[in-house]
Amino acid sequence: MKAKVLLSLVLLCGCLAAPAARAGDAAPADPATPPACELPSYLLSSESQLPKVGEVIKSGKPLEILVIGSRSTTIPASEDASYPARMQAILKDKLPPSEAVHVSVEIQSKKTAEEAAATFVKLMEAKRPTLVIWQTGTVDAIRAIDPDDFRGAVTEGVAALQNAGADVVLMNLQYSPRTETMISVPPYLDNMKVVAQEHDVPLFDRFAIMRQWNDQGQFDLFSPSRGPELAKQVHDCLGRALAQFVIDAAHLGPAQQQN
Repeated sequence: MKAKVLLSLVLLCGCLAAPAARAGDAAPADPATPPACELPSYLLSSESQLPKVGEVIKSGKPLEILVIGSRSTTIPASEDASYPARMQAILKDKLPPSEAVHVSVEIQSKKTAEEAAATFVKLMEAKRPTLVIWQTGTVDAIRAIDPDDFRGAVTEGVAALQNAGADVVLMNLQYSPRTETMISVPPYLDNMKVVAQEHDVPLFDRFAIMRQWNDQGQFDLFSPSRGPELAKQVHDCLGRALAQFVIDAAHLGPAQQQN
């Protein structure tokens, strides 16, 4: 019962979602970054790179991105406002007009990292993406999965994705001030950092990013009255941040960017 209550609270963090097969009809991107989306540069930087993404863009081939996540990946009845769709729109805006960008979403609802990783071999055979963004950690934290077991599962999952030929970005838990005293999050955040360093993959620190927005007053993630508009705003900012994160990690030069 406690796990169900915690899961409900976490999903209410402005990021509720219903499954979506493809984020292909995203709304047009606004080139200007809204003030609410602003972040310090250190939260969007990574020493690890995305070489395959860079190669695909430089060659002019379509960039296929697969987002593997939970129900917090999309928004009910507003798939074009979810962060994968917004990321796709921003990437299309920032990359040359000839560059095709396709973002698809694979919902792994209520699955631990171990349960999700077990599906990766078949999933990669079916999708064959250039880049996989793996959002994980929330279910493991709620279920209090042993942190060492969690690290092992993430390690196996990343290895499976890399062995299938994809670049990988790890995305950690979303920040929720209403649940931080109920869930022991640090062990899972720390272990994801360790795996990212060991496998030289970029880590998109969603937890720190959302905490920054909440602490600085851009978004009130504690208020129980938040509605779908807040979810859309948070997803828009996450999509923008993730798009810039991918571009920077791919080390694209001016010739591969419009702005």
